[in-house]
Amino acid sequence: MDIKIVSPEFGSGELSNSQVIRSPDKANQNDEQIELSVVSPVYMAEHILPELCRRLDSVLSKMSLSYELILVCDGSPDGSWAVMESLAHEYPRLIVVNLSRNFGQHYALTAGMDLAVGEWTVVMDCDLQDPPEEIPRLVEAAKSGADIVLTRRTDRQHVWIKRKASEWFYLIFGLLSGMKMDSSVGSFRVMHRKVVNAYCSMRESYRMFAGLVDWLGFKTDYIAVKHAERYEGKSSYDFARMLRMASDGIISFSNRPLQISIGLGISLSLISGIYGAYLLVRGLLYGAPSISGWLSTITAVSFIGGLILLNQGILGIYLGRLYNQAKGRPLYVVDKVSMGTKITRIRAGENAE
Repeated sequence: MDIKIVSPEFGSGELSNSQVIRSPDKANQNDEQIELSVVSPVYMAEHILPELCRRLDSVLSKMSLSYELILVCDGSPDGSWAVMESLAHEYPRLIVVNLSRNFGQHYALTAGMDLAVGEWTVVMDCDLQDPPEEIPRLVEAAKSGADIVLTRRTDRQHVWIKRKASEWFYLIFGLLSGMKMDSSVGSFRVMHRKVVNAYCSMRESYRMFAGLVDWLGFKTDYIAVKHAERYEGKSSYDFARMLRMASDGIISFSNRPLQISIGLGISLSLISGIYGAYLLVRGLLYGAPSISGWLSTITAVSFIGGLILLNQGILGIYLGRLYNQAKGRPLYVVDKVSMGTKITRIRAGENAE
């Protein structure tokens, strides 16, 4: 699949207008084939990026393989993009992408994976809580026969409420979707080319990165990685954003909320039928009672009315998802792409030296 990127500005180390980024199946035409791609979405990381690139370059340059770094700026309101552009001139194997607005972390990840051409792709957060120094261990474990190697975070540095919220989300997600996911596993992982290709072929408008990769199957292994403290700043994931992401994930991967609403409807119908039969038999045996119980009647009607509105809301959410998917809009829009000098030559099929 060829991906055309239009960049309104060009100069040294940048893509020219309408230049085609080579797809993985054409990468073998190059003098140097990329073996490892590292993808990281960027948001509010202006002061973290120089240290991130320094540590990544230090680690990867010591590994005996050809690599590329891909940073995707997800419409960050700070100066992250300006820093990324300057870093692209400093690091010859760096590709930086600026999305036209904030689409969300999982969409930025998709943009980076669409551009990656390596035989193996590492995905990590930009806040340095995923230590770049663990990448050699990930790659070594992957080459032992696994298609995906995930990291289980030990000594997690998240606050207690965030850890518990994550545990409860994955518990509820598992009950509703039938998929069992580990709350200690984050985005930090390495995936083989076939896994990346399969992931990129899924163009669902609502994306949950970990869930989609888990759904693919493939042979998976795990390694334990110590979770580091955030290098600078604080996470942009507040409670409301986490709750929205949780509801998106549950609805995208399961129709059980619809099944639950059907079950509630059937249960209430059975209870109402049984209670009606009871009142009929009681009236025949003991005579009709005097008019009473208007409060309980109003309460029951209000309760059933609320359930009806709830069920209609759930159904409306699923219909809305179908509508958004049917519109066929792109998952993200690229504003600019800049490349380091060496990776530009490799992508163009020229001699990298």
